[in-house]
Amino acid sequence: MSVRTAFAGMRRVADVVFRAGCPDCRARFELGASALRLAIGATSKTTFYSFTCPECGALVRKPAGERIVELLTGGGVRTLRLHSTL
Repeated sequence: MSVRTAFAGMRRVADVVFRAGCPDCRARFELGASALRLAIGATSKTTFYSFTCPECGALVRKPAGERIVELLTGGGVRTLRLHSTL
């Protein structure tokens, strides 16, 4: 099921919360969509999401495959599309 299908017919969307973890301090926590950023590049190596760990303040950057991109965009995470300079 796609995110579009899952949200079809909804009139009001409740705040979406994402579970995340910090590789530096190993804390586990939940973040709202406004705490995450998604960058979509030309390849899977240049597509990632990032956030700041609320426990230790580390900037965390993790790869984002197709499913993660669907979930984050469907949940209202701000997206930046990266363009090549060819």
